Amino acid sequence: MKSFPALPYLSGNFAPLLAECDAGDIVIEGEIPRDLQGALYRTGPNPMFPPLGNSHHWFLGEGMVHGFFIEDSRVRYRNRWVQTHQYQEQRKAGRRLYNSAFSFDPGDPSVEGKQRNVANTNIVPHAGKLYALDEGSSPVLMDPATLETIGPSTFDGRYTGPMTAHPKIDARTGEMFFFGYMAAGPGTPDISFTVVGRDGKVVRSEMFKAPYASMVHDFAITDQHIIFPIFPATIDLGRIMKGGPLIAWDPEQPSLIGIMPRAGTTSEIRWFKGPPAYVYHPMNSFTEGNTVTLDLCVYPRVPLFPNADGSRAPSNLADAPARLERWTFDLAANTDQFKREPLDDLATEFPRIDDRWTGLKHRHGYTGAILGEKLPGSPFDTIVHFDLGKNARETWTPGPGDFVMEPIFAPKAASKAEADGYLLTVVFRGNENRSDLVVLDAQNVKAGPIATAKLPVRVPFGFHGNWNPLNGVAHQHE
Repeated sequence: MKSFPALPYLSGNFAPLLAECDAGDIVIEGEIPRDLQGALYRTGPNPMFPPLGNSHHWFLGEGMVHGFFIEDSRVRYRNRWVQTHQYQEQRKAGRRLYNSAFSFDPGDPSVEGKQRNVANTNIVPHAGKLYALDEGSSPVLMDPATLETIGPSTFDGRYTGPMTAHPKIDARTGEMFFFGYMAAGPGTPDISFTVVGRDGKVVRSEMFKAPYASMVHDFAITDQHIIFPIFPATIDLGRIMKGGPLIAWDPEQPSLIGIMPRAGTTSEIRWFKGPPAYVYHPMNSFTEGNTVTLDLCVYPRVPLFPNADGSRAPSNLADAPARLERWTFDLAANTDQFKREPLDDLATEFPRIDDRWTGLKHRHGYTGAILGEKLPGSPFDTIVHFDLGKNARETWTPGPGDFVMEPIFAPKAASKAEADGYLLTVVFRGNENRSDLVVLDAQNVKAGPIATAKLPVRVPFGFHGNWNPLNGVAHQHE
């Protein structure tokens, strides 16, 4: 195999980990709380082979899932590739076949007409199943205990289109909600919307046309509404046919936020209009009376993609960070406008909450942030706790050369109070070239780790993950 080129997203801790491995009885510094029992799953891009040319986009490396299994104050670690059809074909060929640059060009002639599936963006447990997701493909099922790939899921044939990597799960009803963009084919503005019951069966699936075709990474729900955000990271077939970029920033288009009654249909979506911006990740949303509130991390333009004419963003915008804002929508007002207000001036991303409060009025939120020197890409060096009830924040930074990943909340086993639990994050120890799993008190982040599981390997910078309590994970691991 040829070597990987020295590109930013293939170097340092962005470089792939080319071995599947298991580690039992990880050395623990401190003590893992007895009421923290379950599995933390994380995933991210982990390219199998070097790119076809000298161009590679971080988003398009094949997915590898990392599992941290916590029981009786002990931690076991396992990682596995997501064995999509793309993985299997390339493993058999012993080389890269699928293009890892953003283009409709699949890559090697042997995969002409086949769709990429990197399954690298999120790993979501629901109804006893574990879904490996990217936003352009059908999900791939993995075994929650062993991380072995089971195969693609079509929800018993009820849904076969693309699925967002950010489904929302209502903890009260057990329902999973998801959408898929370009659902009628490449470059189309069609969006699917699907609801899966607590038993894992599809109970509803619809399609609607967005105002324009764009990259729609995430969405939000409340206990009464579904929120579809359309931002001007456009996908324009005419532009693409002329050799322009597949996904591009086009500020000629407004931001459009569609709000649908949860008990209604997609024909009842009401669109609100705002200035051009981009949001990868909302924190949460809730409904009070006729007002819908949406907290989200807002960029002035979409990062990591060019302008519509193919040019790069101005230097002052290319790395412009996201900041936490609150958007409010008055459903009783005769207007398509909405209110924007900053919640904090800290550059921050990957917002999370106590997931039991998804769709409900929340007080606590957690993010990653960069307080020290910014390196290429998105390695955070700090975990942030926002107490929106007190309009306050506190932070924890592991130290020079160390970088944290997305904070994920795990509740105390017997607790029902918001934010009563732990934050789990993976820390890359740059000076040691390996990683740790760190456990923080979710209401006292600044106090630092309760416990640290010291891994013998590094976990490459990735995207998202989720917690699965012990009753959702088989005890058998080997």
